[in-house]
Amino acid sequence: MSDYERIRLVILGGAGVGKSCIVKRFLFNTFADKYRPTVEDLYNREYDLGRVALKADILDTAGDMQFPAMRRLSIATAHAFLLVYATTSAASFAGVKRCFEEVREQRADFQEIPIVVAGNKLDLASCHREVCIEDVSEWVYCELPRLRVKVIECSAKDDINIKEIFRSFVTLSRILVAAGGDDCATGLKRRSSAYVSASSKGQRRCSPARVESSGSGAGGGGGGAEGGCGSGLEVGRPKPRSRSLIRRSSRKAKQQMRDAQADECHVS
Repeated sequence: MSDYERIRLVILGGAGVGKSCIVKRFLFNTFADKYRPTVEDLYNREYDLGRVALKADILDTAGDMQFPAMRRLSIATAHAFLLVYATTSAASFAGVKRCFEEVREQRADFQEIPIVVAGNKLDLASCHREVCIEDVSEWVYCELPRLRVKVIECSAKDDINIKEIFRSFVTLSRILVAAGGDDCATGLKRRSSAYVSASSKGQRRCSPARVESSGSGAGGGGGGAEGGCGSGLEVGRPKPRSRSLIRRSSRKAKQQMRDAQADECHVS
C-alpha cells in the first residue's frame, strides 16, 4: 500500500498509574499485576484502515522525572499524547496536569495535537475513587484552551474502554477523513445532492422575486431584499395575458401567413 499515515503516540503520566498495562492490554491482550517501573519502551504496529495504512509508534515513558532529556525529546517528536492518571489517586491527576504543562511549554502547536486523558483503574473506582470524571472534564473543557482532546475512563485489568482509547486517536487525528473521505467512520453521512430542505426550497422560490424587485429601480433594491417570500414573490409572478390580446395576436399571425402565401403565388 503506497499511501500511509504515521503517528507517534507518547504516553505520559505518573508512576504506577498503569500506562504499560494499557499498552500491553491493547497490543497483546495481557495484564500483569506485578508492577515494574518503565524506563522507555517503544512499540511499532501497522494497521490497515482501508485506503490507507496507519503506522503507529507507541512510546511508553517513565513515570518519574529521572530522565528529563529523554522526556523532552519524546514530547518534541510526538504526534499525539495519552495522559494517564489513576481514578484512585488524586496525586496522579495532579501529575497529569504537570505533564500537560510540559507539553504546552515545549509545543507551540499543542492545540492541534490529539490528546486523550485516560483515567485508569476503573475497576477499583467503586471502592477507592479519588478523582471524578466530572472534575477532569471541567479541567479539560473549561480551564484549558480549546484542544483536540477526549476524556475517558478505562480499566486495563478488566479490558474496559482500552480499544476506545486508541480509536479516539484515529478520530481526533482525522486520518480516515484525510485518507479517503469515509464519512461513515466518523459518524457523518454525506447528504445526497437530490435532498433539499424545506428552507432551501423556499429560498429557491424566492430568488426570482428578489431579482425582479431589486431591478425595479435605485430605491427598490432595499425593499426587494426585505420582501422575502411575501410581497417579493407576488412581484415576481408573471401577469396572465388577457383573451383579447391573445385573439389579436392570433389574427395578426394568420394575416401574416396569408400575405406570405400571396407573395409566393405572385412570384411563381
